[in-house]
Amino acid sequence: MSKVTSYHHGNLRAALTDAALELLDDEGIDAVGIRQIARKVGVAHSAPANHFKNKKALFTALAIEIFRDLTLTIQPTGEGQTDNFRDSVHHFAKTIFDFGIKFPNRYELIWRKDCVDNSNHMLNEVMEEMYQLLTSILQEHAIQQNIDVESQSIAMWSLIHGYVSLRLSENLGTGQDEITGIARETAIIDVLIDGLLAT
Repeated sequence: MSKVTSYHHGNLRAALTDAALELLDDEGIDAVGIRQIARKVGVAHSAPANHFKNKKALFTALAIEIFRDLTLTIQPTGEGQTDNFRDSVHHFAKTIFDFGIKFPNRYELIWRKDCVDNSNHMLNEVMEEMYQLLTSILQEHAIQQNIDVESQSIAMWSLIHGYVSLRLSENLGTGQDEITGIARETAIIDVLIDGLLAT
């Protein structure tokens, strides 16, 4: 049986998504397109149209999957186990750090507003779900009552995103805090945590 006819309707979408992620990881955002993933999977160029009407729809589907995977990775410690504030925040931050460094092209894609459909309900839902994991941690341990939790969340997210972006642009390398000896990425989160815990 040829590749073109071997895919059932239900698993062609998954095969196309897997092929798109592989191309994204190996060659970057510009290398991913409808024709490219069809060729990689071995189906007719028209076949993906039943699942992704255009490149933006494809990228949006990829972003949704990436956000879901990130949220699932964060949840075991980040949700429902916020009794240890420091550990919960570090778990959240480290998950994003590790993902961004390991999958730089995926990390870039999920923040490229020109590539994804910003009005897509599912995309907004999964983005909000991940953001709420951080917000819930901060909400439970909010001590800085003169600064609302939303501002605290934005500050934390800005620090995480900024660090990953600097690493990926090679404007910042790995390092250690000269006083504590701990990894720089851990130390910068401690700085913000200590500020949030200050009375």
